[in-house]
Amino acid sequence: MEEVTYHPVMRKRRGLASAVLGLTVGLLLGFFIQSYRIFSSNHHQRANIYASSIPGPRVPPIELPARNLPKLNEDERINSSTTSLVFVGVMTADKYLDTRAKAVYETWGKELPGKIAFFSSESSTVPSNCLDLPLVPLPRVDDTYPPQKKSFMMLQYMWNNYGDHFEWFLRADDDVYVRTDRLEKLLRSVDSRRAMYIGQAGRGNSEEFGLLSLEYDENFCMGGPGVILSRETLRRIVPHIKYCLRHLYTTHEDVELGRCVQKYAGIPCTWSYEMQSILYHNSSGAQAFTGNLKKKEVHRAITLHPVKSPPHMYRLHNYMRGLRIQDLQQERLNVHRDIYTMAEQLGMSVKNLKNFEIAKGVPLFPVDPHSKEYPGDTEILGVPAGLRSFEPTTSDEVIPWDFLSRSEYSLADSNPRRRIHSDIKEGLEDITREVMASINACSRQRGRVVEERSALYGYRRVDSYGADTILDLLLVYRKYRGRKVTLPVRRHVYLHQHFTGLEIRETVNGKETDETENGQRNDKSLQNLFRGGFLNLNFNSKEEDPVTAKIVHFILPLAGRHEVFQRFLQNYEEICLTSGEKTALLVVLYRHKTENSYNRTIDLIEQLKYKYRSTSIDVLPVAGVFSRARALDLGVSKLRNDDLMFFVDVDIVFTGSALYRIRANTLLGRQIYFPVVFSQYDPRIVYGDANGRDTFAIDETSGYWRQFGFGIVSLYKQDYRTVGGFDLSIRGWGKEDVDFFEKVIKSNVNIFRAADTNLVHVYHEVECSKDLSDTQLSMCMGTKADTYAGMETLAKMIYENPDVLRFAKARRANLTNSVA
Repeated sequence: MEEVTYHPVMRKRRGLASAVLGLTVGLLLGFFIQSYRIFSSNHHQRANIYASSIPGPRVPPIELPARNLPKLNEDERINSSTTSLVFVGVMTADKYLDTRAKAVYETWGKELPGKIAFFSSESSTVPSNCLDLPLVPLPRVDDTYPPQKKSFMMLQYMWNNYGDHFEWFLRADDDVYVRTDRLEKLLRSVDSRRAMYIGQAGRGNSEEFGLLSLEYDENFCMGGPGVILSRETLRRIVPHIKYCLRHLYTTHEDVELGRCVQKYAGIPCTWSYEMQSILYHNSSGAQAFTGNLKKKEVHRAITLHPVKSPPHMYRLHNYMRGLRIQDLQQERLNVHRDIYTMAEQLGMSVKNLKNFEIAKGVPLFPVDPHSKEYPGDTEILGVPAGLRSFEPTTSDEVIPWDFLSRSEYSLADSNPRRRIHSDIKEGLEDITREVMASINACSRQRGRVVEERSALYGYRRVDSYGADTILDLLLVYRKYRGRKVTLPVRRHVYLHQHFTGLEIRETVNGKETDETENGQRNDKSLQNLFRGGFLNLNFNSKEEDPVTAKIVHFILPLAGRHEVFQRFLQNYEEICLTSGEKTALLVVLYRHKTENSYNRTIDLIEQLKYKYRSTSIDVLPVAGVFSRARALDLGVSKLRNDDLMFFVDVDIVFTGSALYRIRANTLLGRQIYFPVVFSQYDPRIVYGDANGRDTFAIDETSGYWRQFGFGIVSLYKQDYRTVGGFDLSIRGWGKEDVDFFEKVIKSNVNIFRAADTNLVHVYHEVECSKDLSDTQLSMCMGTKADTYAGMETLAKMIYENPDVLRFAKARRANLTNSVA
């Protein structure tokens, strides 16, 4: 290869005298060279036609020490295979092979409708962490910048080795992400037989304007977001690559490629405003695509540049796969709706479709309705989209709408006016983005675009079929073709988001159990799964369930409260001992300051041990002042590292379903389970009766979810030690659980939080000692206030007692006067 040289001097525009002289010389010499040029052109064309008729590469492939290059089958020719649409050449460097190149190859590089190869310097080798990376070390090419020689030699290699196998060729960097499904849709809509040079057109920034040696009608495709060349374009420029390398005017590789394409292919880069959004370049640099990905620019693009960090490449790929899953789910719903509609038109029963045969021996659904591959129940998924899918039969079944503006107004909530929660706000943004994308799907053909300004107000509800939304949107209509018009408009959007069906996966220690140990598929059907009731995941099988086989070690700190402890033991006996649950109970017992029940508590434990002699029930006496943190830590010290522990309070009642979730949601070395416990209000205030109602009655009147309570937790001893355990300096009531929760957050162990309707904190009067620290006393008083009653009950009490309102007004007036 000849030495690459640069021309530091720009090409200058010719003056008038130079133009006249050139015209005169051209007229004199034109006649003599005309015949030779025609003859040479015809001879070259005949040679090309002859070469195109020969199977295989026209030029002998360059012998390079390449590794893992894409292998082509005999049938992989142009227009003959789904894997021969595009060949992607990724320019990279030796120092990025084990990071950026690996990330590209393991994400979108494996989903191409074609092949991919990575081009680097001649000294590059395949990285040890990705041994199957298709690498081409280009001879006499290094990794210095600018990479003009690397770029042109890559194009020459692609043409010489794969020119007869692919319709399109993509030149990409190692920091670009490609949505392969959309790339395929774009390329199949364009005639690849024509000379095409597709990319985001540029003429340089303001500082470079006039310094790139470009004529007034010349441009180039910016290399960052990717450059797409048709087979015809590559055929025209490859024979002249040496000339293009010898005549470089700038240090910009993409500018020089554009100059070479313009000179020998005779085409500029695509002049299309749409390419700025299709081949998207984010000017944020290293911070690009590191934040929220739910943006119209991300959703609209085919390529995204730059993605500098490999973890962000994987994150972006996972997000795009999620969008693809949503598209497939929508396609499935559309198919079910078509089947549903056709069944009604044919007068067939939708309920019997699961066993229907479209021909003799050919079922409509070729799999069992209870198998994993079953596409879903048409009776549910096929319901046509609409705001009247759910028809209430009684007034109690009518679902009220929530009104949305700057705040959210709801009849179903005890607080009728509240801020719009983040999940609702995010959902509305998703809806608006998808609606605007649908409106503008054909904007280019119609010569107009509609932009969203704001949502003025809306309504929202959730029924048994999905979520219904009505929005009043303020839009701006812009017509840019013909007579230009800009108008503000308001439109209503009526949207129904359908549920996609129930999906269940059985996991053991965080791993999905689709197959048994012998490699045979587990035949547990949905019917077997729900035999014990909804979400009561106890399988009726002869084989022992690996989840229920785990022993749950209860650790209960206790000081006094003898009657409450009697209730706890009765509940423990009923759920764990009589049913044969694999559990163990350790009571860490302190003497109470005033209540003389220490010996009676030990007697209760001994009686239960005598009654169930094969069970593990122990008591650990501890002297000194009660400390929940110290009590739990002492209980932990009596267990082994791989024991599953459950820190519980004496006020908790539970069921067998709660035990199953403790076992299933706690993973050794990976996850700690902090269940959200339902806490009862004072039954004397709520019901006027100390006995109250059913213990496991869950509603807004009877109690509340302790979202900020972290004292009830299940974990393994090994994870307890890894996190750092409790702060043993904390004495008395509270704070030790919050401190421990913060330690888990800062550790490498995951946290799993979920509301559990089978873990209930029974009401008791909260006593806040004045000996507590300021922080503990504040937390205790807050808990005491929360346990009185719900907002609806308290509001009813106030409105039924005018004296309370008069007292509050008088108190406020006194406070105001004293401040003044």
